[in-house]
Amino acid sequence: MIDKINIRVYGCAMKDKKVLTLFEEYAGEALVKFPGGGLEYGEGVLECLHREFDEELNVKIDIKEHFFTQENFLVSRFRENEQLLTIYYIVHITNEEDFLIMDPCIEKTEWMAIDRPDNPFPLPIDKIVFDKLKEKFL
Repeated sequence: MIDKINIRVYGCAMKDKKVLTLFEEYAGEALVKFPGGGLEYGEGVLECLHREFDEELNVKIDIKEHFFTQENFLVSRFRENEQLLTIYYIVHITNEEDFLIMDPCIEKTEWMAIDRPDNPFPLPIDKIVFDKLKEKFL
């Protein structure tokens, strides 16, 4: 039975037709994902995004535009009682010289070319967003 909604907010940091991706392990699964994470109580979605970039990567961001909000019903692949709602923004990192992986779960980061032929994202909404980034920036 679904009894929780998990709101996730992610940032697509773009540079030279590349997007910043994180490689991290979550619940024993290797994931390629966008920086961001879960909305906390009492927090707005933009505040959440600023906090996540600060906590994960020690950087500040400018939020350029809303990019995509998931429109279909989706159950979390990690918690079967949770419905997911994911929101994505195009962001710009303002102090890249301070970039530092702060979260021990993040194995590495990569500026991934969006013109690659495959879609490297395992999570279904991330896959959609990667394809939409191609449409917008290529």
